[in-house]
Amino acid sequence: MIAWLFNSHKSATSLTFGGILKRIIVVIMLYAILYQVWIFLHIWWWVDHNPHSSAFMEERLEVIHQDKPDAELKYKWVDYAKISIHLKRAVIASEDAKFTMHEGFDWEGIEKAYEKNLKKGKIVAGGSTISQQLAKNLFLSSKRTPWRKAQEVIITLMLEKMMNKRRIFEIYLNVIEWGNGVFGAEAAAKYYFKTSARYLGKQQAAKLAAMIPNPRFYDKHRSTRYLNKRTATIQARMRFAEVP
Repeated sequence: MIAWLFNSHKSATSLTFGGILKRIIVVIMLYAILYQVWIFLHIWWWVDHNPHSSAFMEERLEVIHQDKPDAELKYKWVDYAKISIHLKRAVIASEDAKFTMHEGFDWEGIEKAYEKNLKKGKIVAGGSTISQQLAKNLFLSSKRTPWRKAQEVIITLMLEKMMNKRRIFEIYLNVIEWGNGVFGAEAAAKYYFKTSARYLGKQQAAKLAAMIPNPRFYDKHRSTRYLNKRTATIQARMRFAEVP
């Protein structure tokens, strides 16, 4: 493809700047289209097959390897039916109360987050839905760029069109970070409570849900005043959570 950029009926030296620029734009567009197809095929495959990793998991493993070259992530897939209903309700109550009702984006939540950030003068709330969070975790890096946000929107739309809510939530619960090198409900349940995701109680589930926004911090600080207060708030809301 790069060779095509400079080879044609005319020699490379005879091409005008405008001609070269047009070819560069075409090449960039082709790569962009191929990348979307690559993402589409992955999502299509994951409708019926479980992902073994994610872009964010691989990124975190690279960071961990800088200090511990032989370290491995704590991760084990567990089927949706084997995850405690308490954890499902807690995560919905904490992260995306309208998950079963929206089509990938909670516009009211985004507006509230924008107003809150504007008032504080910095980013303190994201307004991202579970579908958006999954899009980022599966495919994107943690760097904040306009391109990444646009790509997140595209991936979120693909997830919502190709998967049902139950499948999106199942994958989400299995790939999100829950501590330093800890990913997914099963690993988190064993790491923090020495049990399986199936047997998590209400308070345990609420605490895990409260940790999601900053899991590495709460891995080191497991009983802060805010975390305990947030856990109690989530537990009180769990009975209202609609689970797919």
